[in-house]
Amino acid sequence: MVFCNTLLKWYDLNKRELPWRKTRDPYVIWISEIILQQTRVSQGLPYFSKFIESFPSLLDLANAQEEEVLKLWQGLGYYSRARNLHYTAKCIAEKYDGIFPSNYEDILSLKGVGNYTAAAISSFAFDLSLPVVDGNVVRVLSRIFGVETPFESFSGKKKFYDLAAKLLDNKRHSEYNQAIMDFGALCCTPKIPKCESCPFVSMCIAYNTNNINKLPVKLKKIKITNRFLNYLIINHEEQFIFSKINKGIWKGMYQFPYIEVEKKINKNELFEEENWKIFFCDYKYKVIASSKVYLHKLSHQNIYATFWFINVQNLNKKNFKCVSKQELMQLPVPRLIEKFINDYKLI
Repeated sequence: MVFCNTLLKWYDLNKRELPWRKTRDPYVIWISEIILQQTRVSQGLPYFSKFIESFPSLLDLANAQEEEVLKLWQGLGYYSRARNLHYTAKCIAEKYDGIFPSNYEDILSLKGVGNYTAAAISSFAFDLSLPVVDGNVVRVLSRIFGVETPFESFSGKKKFYDLAAKLLDNKRHSEYNQAIMDFGALCCTPKIPKCESCPFVSMCIAYNTNNINKLPVKLKKIKITNRFLNYLIINHEEQFIFSKINKGIWKGMYQFPYIEVEKKINKNELFEEENWKIFFCDYKYKVIASSKVYLHKLSHQNIYATFWFINVQNLNKKNFKCVSKQELMQLPVPRLIEKFINDYKLI
């Protein structure tokens, strides 16, 4: 009870003014929670505003084209979130007559919604007494109460959820959930936490045992792989060759055709690659220039990308999708492609 009262007092003085906290509309809260998965509030805010402006209701989102949704999401990353949002909006429109479900189990059954997101929507939209446990909450609880079990483990999830439920305020549970997340984001930060102004410093096990930087304990990081992509910028009659991505993390978006190699190689080695020869076997072409190497970091891979400007004399447009500069502006593209387009002022 001491922890809860202290936290709520801190929240009353320090809470963030965020647009999704000014409503109980589950649609708006759902959009904000999906955007904030793997995304900082400062980065997510403008996307949230654009999304609500473009799709003010669930039915507006359900009736949109996937490319519209992905274009708005462009640059935010983890694009499966956008595809799941669109799919789920259509599902709610059909299964629930466009009315967002109001109980935890039904919310949890929605695509792209996990335990945390379902609890957050239930708490913030419907004032249900459920604890929310995200990265901020795990960090706060781990440090203050000295929990050394990794959250990613089965036993860790149970331990953190049980502790979070035990601490949940009986009357102001929705505000309590917001408070502990804000505390983790503003005070008990991942690096250089503000221990000097922390109201829990006297009871914080991590602080008093000099283990701030060791908690929370995490399981081993996933192995990062390196990929080497060579994008082909073929400008033919004021049009670019472009293709839709049909699988992977960028599914539904567009990119230039590319040739992937196993390791970093020079241009002469690239031109001797089998896939390069196959791509250009029927064409007379000339390489005009190449870009700098772009390093694009994802959670599981580093992409080293080079863009090659190429003239092709006898291109058969029937074999490719060609788009004008105007069309290029409208299509959703990965952040890597967007950065290159902007750097070289292709549009």
